[in-house]
Amino acid sequence: MRGRRGRRRGTAGDGWPGTDGAPGRDSELDAESPEGQEAAARQICLRMLTAAPRTHAQLAAALRKRGIADDVAESVLGRFAEVRLIDDAAFAEAWVESRHHGRGLARRALAAELRQRGVAQPDIAAAVGTLSPQREAETARALAERRLAATRGLPPDARIRRLTGLLARKGYPPGLAYRVVKEALEQEGIDLAATGIDLDDPPDPDSAE
Repeated sequence: MRGRRGRRRGTAGDGWPGTDGAPGRDSELDAESPEGQEAAARQICLRMLTAAPRTHAQLAAALRKRGIADDVAESVLGRFAEVRLIDDAAFAEAWVESRHHGRGLARRALAAELRQRGVAQPDIAAAVGTLSPQREAETARALAERRLAATRGLPPDARIRRLTGLLARKGYPPGLAYRVVKEALEQEGIDLAATGIDLDDPPDPDSAE
């Protein structure tokens, strides 16, 4: 029985020992043939895609880190793209919808996140283009209104800094940020002109408290 267990541990098999599908370090290092690397690359990609959608660049980086040759990686990734297991355009569209709805991120912030994940500029432009200026403004307004109550009791200039700072961190342009904050404060009955605050020359949102 002990000998059988010993032989089992020493058998490379498909290079993915264990119950969680994680690649064995020794088997990966030993898989020097193109066929062995290709099999390992497929398993790495499938495991990552099962956990979450990934971009071509993310998978390529993971394969490179695992020692998969670039030509083998590109061959495997190309076949995955052919069968739509990798689709950067669809990834970008889903990312924009999810992150805008869930986190209230604006187009500028969403584009930056997609660039960090290796999505090509045409796919980024198409994805963020699905987010209309009207919807972006509505989301900015909703974010400002939700945070408004937490700023009550502060001086108007401090409230403006906090609210516009929030919107700036989420990628909203200054003009839009100041406009929705001004609207929100005026709905509370605050006369900004009477306080001496001129939003034509607004405070710096990066100085949020």
